[in-house]
Amino acid sequence: MNTGKVTLLGAGPGDLELLTLKAVRALASADVLMLDDLANPDIVTLAQQARLIRVGKRGGCKSTPQDFIQRLMRRYALAGKHVVRVKGGEVLLFGRAGEEIGYLQQAGVQVDIINGISSGLAAAASLGISLTHREHCRGVTFVTAHAQDDSEPDWATLAATGTTLVIYMGMSRIASLTTALLRHLPAHTPAAVVQWASTTKEQRLVTNLGGLATKAQEAGMGSPAIILVGDAVGEAAQHIAPRIADQHIAIAITA
Repeated sequence: MNTGKVTLLGAGPGDLELLTLKAVRALASADVLMLDDLANPDIVTLAQQARLIRVGKRGGCKSTPQDFIQRLMRRYALAGKHVVRVKGGEVLLFGRAGEEIGYLQQAGVQVDIINGISSGLAAAASLGISLTHREHCRGVTFVTAHAQDDSEPDWATLAATGTTLVIYMGMSRIASLTTALLRHLPAHTPAAVVQWASTTKEQRLVTNLGGLATKAQEAGMGSPAIILVGDAVGEAAQHIAPRIADQHIAIAITA
């Protein structure tokens, strides 16, 4: 009788201490560990009995084909193995989980999901802000700037929502997306970039929408990073400086 299954596991933004206890238990029981590029590589120490297969997927870089990853998961699971597919951040946000769940379920493979902390939430925590601060916004919108067909999001509609915008995979087109948002939001709208949130490589830039692209490029910031736009982000300038003294993190706060 086949007892294999696939666990889609969110590894969070990089800090292993942010893993859930459920994630740690799943890693310890893994027979096969399929590791995403954006996950902390030290996570393998929690799955010492597992066979490690690296299945990196990075925007703008050579990536393991999605179809190959899915067929590999299916093969090992149908052979009775517990496959843990480790994804950076949160499994159900911009991680192709929908494709993998559908493919595996169609093949009769059991799929478990273990959530992780999204890098968008880790970025907000690093800035010391509430994404849904009731004095500043009506909610939060998580959006990817990198669609499958390479099209741009409807920035006009997003700007009109009155929500904090948390933008994933936007650094390669930060100039065009800020230009688009500036057609609908004032230049003084608070904005920030957090690169490698929660890790020792973290960098933070707090500025405004008008200067965001230029200042991020001047600071040499790139992927992986989260872009945050909205009045709630303005709270960061009030809280971030006192918190930085004992952290190995680069920061810039600009007007």
